[in-house]
Amino acid sequence: MRKIAVLNQKGGVGKTTTVVNTAAALAQAGKRVAIIDLDPQSHLTIHLGLEPEKIEAGSYKVLTGDSTIEQELIMVRPNLWLLPANVDLVGAETELVSVVGRETILREAVAAIDDKFDFLLIDCAPSLGLLTLNALAAVKEVLIPLQPHFLALQGFGKLLHTVELVNKRINPELRVKGVLLCMYDSRASLPNEVRADIEQFLENGRGSNLAWADARILPVAIRRNIKLAEAPSYGKTIFEYEPNCHGAEDYQKVADFLMNESSSKAAAEDIITEYEKTPETAHPPVEIQSIPEEQPRKGAVVEDVVRDNPQDDN
Repeated sequence: MRKIAVLNQKGGVGKTTTVVNTAAALAQAGKRVAIIDLDPQSHLTIHLGLEPEKIEAGSYKVLTGDSTIEQELIMVRPNLWLLPANVDLVGAETELVSVVGRETILREAVAAIDDKFDFLLIDCAPSLGLLTLNALAAVKEVLIPLQPHFLALQGFGKLLHTVELVNKRINPELRVKGVLLCMYDSRASLPNEVRADIEQFLENGRGSNLAWADARILPVAIRRNIKLAEAPSYGKTIFEYEPNCHGAEDYQKVADFLMNESSSKAAAEDIITEYEKTPETAHPPVEIQSIPEEQPRKGAVVEDVVRDNPQDDN
């Protein structure tokens, strides 16, 4: 089972959206996928249509030892299982403060399902506390969703440093898989400048013993897409809500990249090479999409703003 933590201590960069939709694409391709909500805000749980207040156990009871992960996993879609979360997860760090080996509780729990799934994705909280530490101890790979803005870069170095510390002290197999640029707009100069800065930073670590020495920017970026923002309010993945939008197309490519890499590193390199040759083709200008007036939805107010401000993205 490939185990991947989707991590960034900054909120609102696309962690939950990335976990839900990448997992959904993998599940649709026939892969058995487990996802873990390790955020007390329970956004992953809500995104998939569950109500956190009705969750009696979930990740909190797994961490506190009151239940096992096999007992708490819920099948939410074909080939897709969720370990949900609720607000009780807030108290987990306090309750575990005196527990010996508290950093590796999740790793021990996950070991029980290691041969039952093809992929495990963990939606981490927007912090670098004990919950995130448990996620990093339980996986081998870290995927960092990053919004290509200047402020998003400020915590990037600290995040890599945290991964490096966990690699040295708790989990020597831990590596940064790469950076996934979210809310990307190829028409603007700033995202391209930020991308170049990240590439240069990662290139400087090549050949070292750092946990992020082999990290690179994934060969697909997630374009700005209002459909991705609307889907959670309906408890749907992007493939259920609007399968023909840019968001669905981009997350399908992320899943394809992970699957191709699992089966063949050469195939993954081919994807990267093709992307680097034709970046504009990979990310054409964003189109403004509207919803017919006769079909009002919860996102109608947002779309009115988009239509009134054409410089914004769909």
